Amino acid sequence: MTDASLLTEERIPTFVRGTRLQHDRVRDQWVVQAPEKAFLADPIAAEILRRVDGHTTLRAIIDDLATAFTAPRDLIARDVQAMVQDLAERQVLTWKA
Repeated sequence: MTDASLLTEERIPTFVRGTRLQHDRVRDQWVVQAPEKAFLADPIAAEILRRVDGHTTLRAIIDDLATAFTAPRDLIARDVQAMVQDLAERQVLTWKA
């Protein structure tokens, strides 16, 4: 389990080695592929995960989403942080060193 207090907006999320987001064109659905597992990303998760490139800070991802959806930044930040933390605990995402 990771310490939520270590989750700051300056951190850079990245996919764990062997894990990636892929668009299934046949089903028109975003899928997270990982060794020996896969799961569908709902539209909100897909919007967040499409911005995870191993170079972009959490702050920049949140700012981009708030702008793209004309939504309150604090609401977007709370949702993004919760999802990223959950996926880090599930070993889908990690933090770039």
